[in-house]
This record gives sequence, structure tokens and C-alpha cells, in this order.
Amino acid sequence: MVLWDLDGTVLDPAGAITEGIAEALWACGFEAPENLERFVGPPIGESLRRFTDVPEEQIPQVVSVYRSGYLTEGLERTRIYPGIGEILQSLHASGVRQAVATQKPEHIAVEVVSRFGLGEYFETVSGASDDLAPPTSGAGQMHDKPAIVGEALRRLGALPPDPARTVMIGDRSYDADGARSHGIDCLGAGWGFAQPGELDTGCAALAREPGDLAHLLSRYTDL
Repeated sequence: MVLWDLDGTVLDPAGAITEGIAEALWACGFEAPENLERFVGPPIGESLRRFTDVPEEQIPQVVSVYRSGYLTEGLERTRIYPGIGEILQSLHASGVRQAVATQKPEHIAVEVVSRFGLGEYFETVSGASDDLAPPTSGAGQMHDKPAIVGEALRRLGALPPDPARTVMIGDRSYDADGARSHGIDCLGAGWGFAQPGELDTGCAALAREPGDLAHLLSRYTDL
């Protein structure tokens, strides 16, 4: 059973997220911070709180502007990473169950998966129910990666999961944390948006490129 993160793992946003956030901030009268790649992975509300001076009451406005652009121009720039489609197809043909576990809002993640013709590979798409919720709402909320991974496993009828036959693939420490909270390994997607050293701990192994996954996944699947 393989759980996949979305942005930075399956899909290359190609600036759709970073440029879109910068444009949304400027449109709402705020400066864009440096290193916008930090925004790829965690909920956008969390990133706006951590890396910008946007007041809490104006975060929904920035997010609304960003999402509007993402679902139009942004997705036009997004691509499936080379080699990922072949791995998804190979796993599917081998009978390996697959799901998405992403911190994107779930309704948007479902639309994105459909837009790129990937729906046949995933039994379910588990995402955030509210990526604007402040962190004080605590762990266990659906904007929390462990909860999102847990929901994917629940829908697959795999709680608790078999750690010998279940693995997460993701490009950020959030993915490793989500996997670890359920006692399963995470394979780091080295082609994504991890900050320097971010995947050095927490991941069972690091795939430098998608082609490395076939060998690494053989430990958990019949690929």
C-alpha cells in the first residue's frame, strides 16, 4: 500500500504555488517574503502566519485570491514529474493499493487528481478539510498531516497499517511526521521542495529521482 503526497512529489507546480502566493500577497497589499518554496507542502494558512506579516483577519482574503489564480492559470503550469506516471501505472497494474495524502484542501486535491487523469490509480484522496485553521486548534484536526494520513488509511481499511507493506512518499518533513505517527516508513522525494537537510532524518530512504523509487518500493510491494 503506497500513500503519495501531491505537490512536490507527484506534481511539479512549476511556480504555480510560489508565484501564485507572491501575486496574491501583492494584490492584497503585502510584500512577498524570500524563499517562497517553504510554502509548498504545509497548509497555506500556516505558512502565511509563519513567514509573512499578514494579519490574521486578512489571511482568508489572501488565500481566496491565491486559490482563484491557482485553479485557473496555476494548474496550466503544473506538470506530472517525469517518471511518476509510469510508477503509478506499474503499481496499479501489480495490484498495489494507492492513495493520496496531501495537505491541500481535499476538494481541490480531488479536482487536481482528476484534471491530470490520475484518478484511476488512487482509491481515495485524503486532504485537509480546512487549511485556514490556526495551529492552536491542536493535533488531530484534518489540516494536520498525521490526521490526513490516518484518514487515508481508515478509508483503505488499513488502520492499524502493516508497516511491512505500507509506505508514504513525500518531499517534506510533514510527510515523514505523518507516516511516523502511524508507525510506517516514509520515502523522501528528493526532487521536491525540501529545505536543505530536511529529509536527512525521518525518512527510511531518500529517492534522488523518481527512477529510484522502483527499487526502494520493492521492500514494501511486489513491484
